Amino acid sequence: MEKLTSFGLKVPEILIPADSINREAWAVIACDQHTQDREYWKRCEAKAKGIPSTLHIILPEVYLGDEDKQERIKEIHKAMKEYLKGGVFSPAKKSIIYIERKTAYGRIRKGLITALDLEAYEWEPDSKALVRATEATIVERIPPRMEIRRGAALESPHIMLLANDSEKKLVEETGERAKRACPAYTTNLMENSGSLKGWFVDSDDDIQHVKEALETLKEKGTDTDGTSFLFAVGDGNHSLATAKAVWNEFKLQNGGEKDAKGRISIPAGLENHNARYALVEIVNIYDEGLTFEPIHRVLFNTDAEKLAGTICSRLDGKKEKCSSEKELKDKVAGSKGFIGIVTEKNGAPEYTLIRTDITDLVVSKLQPVLDDFLKEADVSSDLKAEIDYIHGADEVFRLGRKEKTAGILLPPIAKESFFSTIAGTGPLPRKSFSMGEASEKRFYYECRALF
Repeated sequence: MEKLTSFGLKVPEILIPADSINREAWAVIACDQHTQDREYWKRCEAKAKGIPSTLHIILPEVYLGDEDKQERIKEIHKAMKEYLKGGVFSPAKKSIIYIERKTAYGRIRKGLITALDLEAYEWEPDSKALVRATEATIVERIPPRMEIRRGAALESPHIMLLANDSEKKLVEETGERAKRACPAYTTNLMENSGSLKGWFVDSDDDIQHVKEALETLKEKGTDTDGTSFLFAVGDGNHSLATAKAVWNEFKLQNGGEKDAKGRISIPAGLENHNARYALVEIVNIYDEGLTFEPIHRVLFNTDAEKLAGTICSRLDGKKEKCSSEKELKDKVAGSKGFIGIVTEKNGAPEYTLIRTDITDLVVSKLQPVLDDFLKEADVSSDLKAEIDYIHGADEVFRLGRKEKTAGILLPPIAKESFFSTIAGTGPLPRKSFSMGEASEKRFYYECRALF
């Protein structure tokens, strides 16, 4: 079972709800979703009232700023301990779990639930770790989350790691092997979010298959300096960074020592402590059920013509006019280096295409240009220039028609260059991409004992 340590993984002791538990009420969407929609969470609370649910062992981020946060955390820790006393979980099973998540859109996303060694993960921009962040980590977001994980008796994952597996050996082939048996569980998900099925992956042959698939991916992700990039954090980066911070804190409190580079040694006797690991779902970036969408930008109180000129100057781009929304949309979608600008001029929409030779993800080059442009605009204008991050091209075209506004249309995320971009330039700028719609995000289901 311990064949996976060189890949930063461990076969976990998985806890799933007993057959007597209402599974649909048990499974709840990731806490960082619907952060502006208290009504969503109130509906969840009504469905989970008085019965076991992962809702009672998480803190939805919509409530992070509320005055009763500390009381909520106390109740979370209390519920975790009660769930472990008996009656809620089936006996713990040492196993990876293969899951199939059917979304409300009919897509099926496949994944492997396992434990990640936090010693193999770093979120810092210059990281050469096996597991790396995909987007910039906001350090200020970590301490509030540490309050929840610190001393917690249980954890349940909404962290998703991406594997660069075009041959589909790790997740998909493992799934085909697992599905020779009956599912360990199956349930519909609340709020019409689809369904979830899970199968145990615990035989020696299946673990050996996982090991061989990981060996191939690790070799594929090895750079000329000998470091390997195995997994990218697709969702839940701040949750994973929190788990790492709590583990580092725990090591220091128990005799760990910090070296000159800030790394903290593992105290004797804690080598296999549960806090060293975090439950994660591994997903293949090439999974057809995993939609990868760009997050567009809109700049308000800005000069669109000046913006286009700045982008061209900084990114060696060339401007051309498009005659229609469709023409601009089609051209941007057809090349990973093209950028679209939508604005209003003399009462009519104006569509500008900027051609660049960028071969990496274009947002990694564009966002620093926008940041500088906004700083300069604030100095030279009475109105404060602002930026917003937009899902969906239609909204970009709608907002771009407003006065002193520029909608920026970005090309699709190229999966084949995703890992190479992060390996070469580090984490992407904030709000670079979205993995599916809100209802497609990970639901809590599987658990593991922690402290």
